Amino acid sequence: MTTPYVFLFLVTTILPTQQEVVEDVLASLTKGVTFLEKQSRNINLDGVVGYKILHAQLVQAVQSWPRDLDSIAQRSTASSLVKRLDNSLSHAIKSLQETESKYYREFEPLMDKSFWSLPHDWTTTDPSLVYATRRSAECYDEQLSDKCMTLLLGTWKDNGTPCIVTKLCRDTMTRFGCPHYSLSHQLLYFMIGTMNGCSKMLKGEMRQSRVNMTVQHYHRIFCSNMMKSNQEVFKDGFTGQTQDIFVENILLCGLAGFSDFYNLNWLEHILLWQDPEDGCFGKEYDFSLGFPEEHLGPQPHRRVKRREKTLRGGCSSHMTGVAVSALGGYLNFYLSEQDITKRPLT
Repeated sequence: MTTPYVFLFLVTTILPTQQEVVEDVLASLTKGVTFLEKQSRNINLDGVVGYKILHAQLVQAVQSWPRDLDSIAQRSTASSLVKRLDNSLSHAIKSLQETESKYYREFEPLMDKSFWSLPHDWTTTDPSLVYATRRSAECYDEQLSDKCMTLLLGTWKDNGTPCIVTKLCRDTMTRFGCPHYSLSHQLLYFMIGTMNGCSKMLKGEMRQSRVNMTVQHYHRIFCSNMMKSNQEVFKDGFTGQTQDIFVENILLCGLAGFSDFYNLNWLEHILLWQDPEDGCFGKEYDFSLGFPEEHLGPQPHRRVKRREKTLRGGCSSHMTGVAVSALGGYLNFYLSEQDITKRPLT
């Protein structure tokens, strides 16, 4: 009689090391920077802003890079990307000044290398702050969003006063229950105001239930709901437009210091969305159309990106800029995650 042998196999998930994550992100960013070099005179302002944020992230990464021997080559790659971005961004900005002069003037402060401040302390989102119900339609239009942000920047007219907050802007940007791009632009509004030194953005708030609310409170509420949105998109599967908002949420909430957006599973998907030849993102989809109704239900006020620009081979200018800057956030986070002073707050 033959005694059967039972072989037990232990199946484990092998997580990439920090070094491997950094290597993968740098490889993707190298392709992304090459794409900008080839398309610097064609990319739109949204895309250029994304690359400007990436530039700030790479500068910080090079400054804080570990000095061990294993990291020398990676740090050299990042340093090279900074120099390449210096050159290609100057060409891109010159082109914007010629082709989109009014829009460029309105958002010129975002092009300053010192404008974008990066997180030094980390926190996480709070599921208890997720809205019980969410509006089916967007809460605002792009023109209103642009106007509110130019009032903060002081670019609403030549030599305009900065940090102006109208009642309409305050009410729109603090409205709860907004979905998708309304939600991400509410957060962006507060981030731009903070980075521009508008310390009294909430002055004049008349609602009794909001009198003690701070900018940080709004950051946490918005990012907690953006986290919920990303979790839903990840669970349900991606379409082109949900890829775009998914990555935009990672970019903005990562910049706001919410470390749980730097999810490794999410990173794997983002890297797969990059076109392996051109180095861009969003190649398979038309992002000017807004969210597909079959995914979100009827959208009577669905947002349309008036300034989206489809580049060579169908590349999305907006998603490419958003994706490379989100990847820059991943890079900085995973470089710093071993530092106990930068671990998520509990």
